[in-house]
Amino acid sequence: MLWVPGMKSVEEEEKFLTGILRNFGNARSLNTVILYKNTPVGMISFNKFNTINQYADIGYWLGTEYVGNGIMHRAVAGICDLGFRDYGVHKVEIHAAVDNARSNGVAKKAGFHFDGSLRANELLADGFHDENVWSLLREEWEKIDS
Repeated sequence: MLWVPGMKSVEEEEKFLTGILRNFGNARSLNTVILYKNTPVGMISFNKFNTINQYADIGYWLGTEYVGNGIMHRAVAGICDLGFRDYGVHKVEIHAAVDNARSNGVAKKAGFHFDGSLRANELLADGFHDENVWSLLREEWEKIDS
């Protein structure tokens, strides 16, 4: 992720967190910390809300030592519940680099529909990557949630 190398000091992290809070206050995004056994292990967020078309896209990361415990699947389910119930979105999207098997697996396991791939749509530290787009509609969530 492009923002990670920039986190080299407390001041840079404070600036990052201030931006997150500003975006939350302006209803542009929502970032949350994932706790596992009362320990921060990652983050999950609504990266942006599209209020006109009533959808949000989520992003997430998890410390590698916590992979395999079902943590991210539960976090995705929780943020989808928040999006559909509290934010009133019609659709939640996950965009994942084509070669990121774990992220694509999270989307699939959470019941998201594979919509297709976008060429060179995600800029990472090593260059542009093709990106898979996954979506979950409110009515699909209601079937999963019931």
